[in-house]
Amino acid sequence: MKYILLMYHTEGVFTEEELPGQMDLALDVCHQLQAKGEFLGASPLLPVSSATSLSCKSGRLEVTDGPFAETKEQLGGYVLIDVPNLDDAIEVARKFPAAQRGTVEIRPLFELQGIPQVGK
Repeated sequence: MKYILLMYHTEGVFTEEELPGQMDLALDVCHQLQAKGEFLGASPLLPVSSATSLSCKSGRLEVTDGPFAETKEQLGGYVLIDVPNLDDAIEVARKFPAAQRGTVEIRPLFELQGIPQVGK
């Protein structure tokens, strides 16, 4: 089953000194998943200050700077995995630094037919 792991934490939760090591830990988990054929993709996100949000209500386009929600914890990145079940997804999620200082939201993907595949 395919899952997305959404990494939430307060911006700046890792110091500048800690961040390279934490990124290395996350990369190591991704490489371990790749070796088992369970890695589908991942990416950290730039700071929330770089976000742009849009909505189109009643035919009127609204574009605003910043994130959709005003919260302390921000979406910092994602990892896409393909593992047999939720228990395995939980075991993967707990290995990421965001699980130690934030929250990892685990969501199964809805497999919609007709979505273009990367590289195809």
